[in-house]
Amino acid sequence: MQLTQKEIGLLKDLSEQEKLCVEKYTKHSDCAKDAQLKNLFSEIAKMEQSHLTMITDMQNGNVPQPGQGGGQYNPTFGATYNTTETPEKKNDCYLCSDLLTAEKHASHLYDTCVFEFNDENARNLLNSIQSAEQHHGKLIYDYMKTNSMQA
Repeated sequence: MQLTQKEIGLLKDLSEQEKLCVEKYTKHSDCAKDAQLKNLFSEIAKMEQSHLTMITDMQNGNVPQPGQGGGQYNPTFGATYNTTETPEKKNDCYLCSDLLTAEKHASHLYDTCVFEFNDENARNLLNSIQSAEQHHGKLIYDYMKTNSMQA
């Protein structure tokens, strides 16, 4: 695939965003108090690393097939926290809110890129990654809802 200057710039932005997401999910997993949340963040970090690999492949002129980053992760959450505010709950809520904001930003960036690429396979891959980013946000939202946290 031959990339335009604009596409090269957009892939650079996506690469930086994915690196940041991998780092944030990894660090936030270490800081989370609830074991379910640690696991959620750890699993999403792996998916974000997969996205980074796909973006790197695109930067090298190869477009991987959508879905090569593994299946969708669909955990079921049990309530760890109730409506009482504790330091642990506040900590985990902050981590969730921070990552939910990161997912919104990533999804928006992918949305823009879908419309900017000439290659149909590239657009399809970017669209599939955007859907995965939206799914990550939904997982965080579901965890927050189950644990009586404000989203």
